[in-house]
Amino acid sequence: MVALVLVGILVLAVGGCACVLWAERGGPRWARTVATVTLAAGALVRRSAKARRRGPKGSGGGE
Repeated sequence: MVALVLVGILVLAVGGCACVLWAERGGPRWARTVATVTLAAGALVRRSAKARRRGPKGSGGGE
């Protein structure tokens, strides 16, 4: 079951990347919409990863 979910996520990611490439070349409106959603999701994931690396606010880290 977990493998099926992971395969589904992989298919969505690859499809989103394909739509980004297609939209750059002037694809249909739906491909541009999917590309926009894919790029926005990527930005959210990057922002979340940066926040996770910094740790909670006020932790300082200097001992």
